[in-house]
Amino acid sequence: MSIIIELTDATYLSEYRILVKFSDENERIVDFEEFLTKHSHPQFNKYRQPAQFKKFKIERGNLVWGKDWDLIFPVEQLYSGKIDSIL
Repeated sequence: MSIIIELTDATYLSEYRILVKFSDENERIVDFEEFLTKHSHPQFNKYRQPAQFKKFKIERGNLVWGKDWDLIFPVEQLYSGKIDSIL
């Protein structure tokens, strides 16, 4: 039997850093700066603006941005505390 880990809470800290909490009670600070600065896709550009970056939410156990999940990362990466710069 495998355990499914989901996000339960997320708190903006500073710049592009977010404290994420998981259903197994672990937590990590994740820095999204490298990903956002290396990806020039127009869909991601708006999230370089702090006001837009802060508009994340948790839906269905995922950390997402945008009405249609414009930006979402694998929970495994969030759990590791490191976002791969290549999707």
